[in-house]
Amino acid sequence: MLRLQNVTYLVRDHEEALAFFVDALGFAVRQDDTFDGGWRRVVVGPADGGTGFVLALHPDASATGSQAGGDVAFFLETDDFAAQHERMVAHGVRFREEPRHESYGTVAVFEDLYGMPWDLIQPPRARA
Repeated sequence: MLRLQNVTYLVRDHEEALAFFVDALGFAVRQDDTFDGGWRRVVVGPADGGTGFVLALHPDASATGSQAGGDVAFFLETDDFAAQHERMVAHGVRFREEPRHESYGTVAVFEDLYGMPWDLIQPPRARA
C-alpha cells in the first residue's frame, strides 16, 4: 500500500503559517522541532490523519502562493461544510465566492494566507 505522507508547502514565516493552518483551518501540529544550526521542521495536517504539510521557509517571497500557477492545488474536504466555513470566515479567511451546490458536493473557493486558491468541499455523502 502506498500513501502520500506529506507535501512541502512554501511559507514566508512559520508563525504566520501556523496561525493559518491551525487556527483558521483547524489542522493539528504534528511536528515542530528545531535542529542544530537553527533549522526548524514544522509539519501540520488534519487531526485525524492523512497527508500533512511540511511548512518550508522559502527565501523568495514571490514563490509563496504560486505553487500551482494560479490554479486550485489543494482540496480541503469536510464532513460539515457550514461549520468549517463559519470557522474559516471567523478567522479572516477570504472566500472568492459564496458556497455553491454541485453534483460532486458543496464547494467554495477560498484563498490561503498568500492568495493561492483552494477548494473547501463537502461531498454529497460521507466516504466509507
